[in-house]
Amino acid sequence: MSTSTQLATFGGGCFWCIDAAFRRVKGVLNVSSGYTGGHTDNPTYKSVCSGTTGHAEVVQLEFDSAVVSFETLLSMFFTLHDATQLNRQGNDIGTQYRSVVYYHNDAQLSQTNELIAQLQNHISEPIVTEVSPATTYYPAEHYHQDYYNENPQQGYCSILIAPKLHKFETVFKEFLAD
Repeated sequence: MSTSTQLATFGGGCFWCIDAAFRRVKGVLNVSSGYTGGHTDNPTYKSVCSGTTGHAEVVQLEFDSAVVSFETLLSMFFTLHDATQLNRQGNDIGTQYRSVVYYHNDAQLSQTNELIAQLQNHISEPIVTEVSPATTYYPAEHYHQDYYNENPQQGYCSILIAPKLHKFETVFKEFLAD
């Protein structure tokens, strides 16, 4: 990785939604859906869904900070999910769907805490986003990678992800790749 290439790791419900949005952003070099934050080595989708591994469904981004800042990615992340829902996003319920930022350095920790404090000043519900140091990241199974683009007509994609993407593309249009 070059000096301007960094990692960001976010969990905000089903990783398919977050993955689909960040694949559209200029400066995001790679997006991988996976699992982190738990106590089980080499988790699988089935084991993570059992709720017994401690892992969250996340996306790990490799990004060029000279093109898109961590702060911008963080703002996008908080637009893509409801950070006031504890261990769930909509009908996806369980600790694997928690709102979480896994920071990779002190700057990311500071920026995350600052943005959460700013957001909290504008809403009455408490923000429940976990902020934790990045731990071992495990890529999800191949069929989870770029799921939305591979399955746009699938029910979950067309009903839940497509509207989120439309909002995302409207709010962040200046940051989208051509």
